[in-house]
Amino acid sequence: MRGVVLGTALALVTSGLAAAADFPAAPYYTAREPLNAYSWAGPYLGATLGYEWGAVSNSPTRPSGVAGGVQAGYNWQSGAFVYGGEADIQLSGADDTLSPFEFANPWFGTVRGRAGVSLNNVLVYGTAGLAYGELRADTFNLTESHVDVGWAAGLGVEVGLTPHWSAKAEWLYLDLSGRNFSLTGTTNGLAADLLRMGVNYRF
Repeated sequence: MRGVVLGTALALVTSGLAAAADFPAAPYYTAREPLNAYSWAGPYLGATLGYEWGAVSNSPTRPSGVAGGVQAGYNWQSGAFVYGGEADIQLSGADDTLSPFEFANPWFGTVRGRAGVSLNNVLVYGTAGLAYGELRADTFNLTESHVDVGWAAGLGVEVGLTPHWSAKAEWLYLDLSGRNFSLTGTTNGLAADLLRMGVNYRF
């Protein structure tokens, strides 16, 4: 009797395993990451370094040189759309001399809106707003300078390296309206391009 019971049990187990082998394996699912898992929202602070080159109106001088400074801003994010505002202040070594005049742009700053599209940790954006800065003229040991106001616009791309740190590359066009210079006897303003790299830390 014991042999019959054991034989029956063994037959049931064997047939059960064979039947289970006939069923297809359950599919293996993995959760997809959100389309915009990287967050650009919130305040940030950063620094930039680049090169400025331009031209002075009513003068053949073309100031150019290294420029760098700091920036701060705030982003809002709705899905893939990122928008916000940014302000920066830059020191510049851009100058040029055409005897007897030398023109220089020792510093400038901007206050701009910024909007773009996020592809996860890559942000492609456009920017535009207010620009201001100093234009200085020197001749025969005499110096005259004016702070001019104008506008700025540009394009950029920013890449998130970690949840808090990002790096960016940006082109910016500056147009500072002209002011009358007594030293030159004419109106002089500055139009300049700026290519710069930067890093941001988001809080």
